[in-house]
Amino acid sequence: MPAIKNTGLKILFLTVLLPAFFSCDKKQEKPIVNSNEITLIKLSNVGGQLGSYRNIKVSKDSISIEQGILSRNTHKKWSSAITHETWNQLSSSIDVKTLDKIKSSESKQAEDGIDETFQIKTPKQSHVFVNSYNDTIHYKQFEKFKSQLEKILPKEYR
Repeated sequence: MPAIKNTGLKILFLTVLLPAFFSCDKKQEKPIVNSNEITLIKLSNVGGQLGSYRNIKVSKDSISIEQGILSRNTHKKWSSAITHETWNQLSSSIDVKTLDKIKSSESKQAEDGIDETFQIKTPKQSHVFVNSYNDTIHYKQFEKFKSQLEKILPKEYR
């Protein structure tokens, strides 16, 4: 006994419903990823005699900060959404093509100094720089990023 008895229903099924089932089974295309696109920027300042820290994390849609002093047991956090324009302004100051040329320096924490660490992530690579301010040629892009960042941070986190 056939599953569909009426000839009209068979025609409807074969011409309309059957192709609809198969058309919904398309594979989704993978988005094209730009390997030079920055996906995350982190800036950390850690060290000193009192054990101070400030960690800033900026992504395409948000910014977050944690800062405090370990010896005083203080800690505070702040986070906020950012616009696409703000992200473009911050990330455009960093030239991904020159990141491999930036030189890090030795840690200052052993002498009760404060280390500045930048981490720049792209879809293919993660770059980490410690105290790269001694690289006067390539550090200018980080200075530009920091000055733009200061403009959007609340006063108590600058």
